[in-house]
Amino acid sequence: MKINKLLSAVTLVTSLISTSALAADKEMTLMLDWFVNPNHGPIVIAKERGYFKQQGLKVNIQEPADPSTPAKLVAAGKVDMAISYQPSLTIDVAAGLPLIRSATLVATPLNTLMVLDNGKNENLADLKGKKIGIAISGNEGATVGTMLAQEGVDLSDVQMINVGWALSSSLASGKVDAIWGGLRNFETNQLALEGYKAKSFYPEEHGVPAYDELVFVANAKSYDKEMIQAFNTALQQATTYIVNHPETSWKEFVAYAPDTLDNELNHRAWKDTLTRFSLRPSAVDLKRYDDYAKFMFDKKIIETLPKAKDYVPSL
Repeated sequence: MKINKLLSAVTLVTSLISTSALAADKEMTLMLDWFVNPNHGPIVIAKERGYFKQQGLKVNIQEPADPSTPAKLVAAGKVDMAISYQPSLTIDVAAGLPLIRSATLVATPLNTLMVLDNGKNENLADLKGKKIGIAISGNEGATVGTMLAQEGVDLSDVQMINVGWALSSSLASGKVDAIWGGLRNFETNQLALEGYKAKSFYPEEHGVPAYDELVFVANAKSYDKEMIQAFNTALQQATTYIVNHPETSWKEFVAYAPDTLDNELNHRAWKDTLTRFSLRPSAVDLKRYDDYAKFMFDKKIIETLPKAKDYVPSL
């Protein structure tokens, strides 16, 4: 009788612990900046290897129907967290959107000013009088203009042409002489697979302050600090695993969506993105953010100058 009572008590305690653990799981929605690709490696690995689960999180990953909306949905309280870009975050905060940067995913710029490596454009000065293809008309003039000015070329000396998302094909076909917005981990490899060698001019080497390409944003008024800390712990664990086990993690990554992820372009991009992931996602560098915001303000991209301490909290 005593044994039965003891077993019943153990069963009850086990049940309570299990229920408590289940109740402790926080469900959150994360909206990506684009469809799943190697840039999102740490997120996928954290989910696939159970790192989010270990931190008591259930992360629902969503891909946006419109890439311009994720941060706005966070600001409106529709999703818990989204991936954005440091320049975009600065613009949004300067415009009054209630957003904070909660972590960094890709800690270096990925955008480049790209040409074919065929001897025709050996330096930025060679682009004078030529055509530069862009994907979307926006604030690229400030960055490209700054880069060109380093070698005595004025922005008015080049012709900017909107080629949509056909960046690689426009460059390969000769429709344009250079492209802005080609990513150093993707377009370079895409061109290589098509038989073209690309040459890149990096903004951070030509007068543009370095910035974080991809960051996570949360709502400044309603963010859950404990949830973000748990998310960042899992993210850091996943990033460490990827860096230590690049090929094993690649296989685990493509298993998430093999039909769309398991191809040569993504495999090459995976290798080139490894050194770009932030090994300390939650680490804060206020000066880095202030320097870039000052650049945007000076170039009249933003009308007010936000201070990093107000939207890059230490979590």
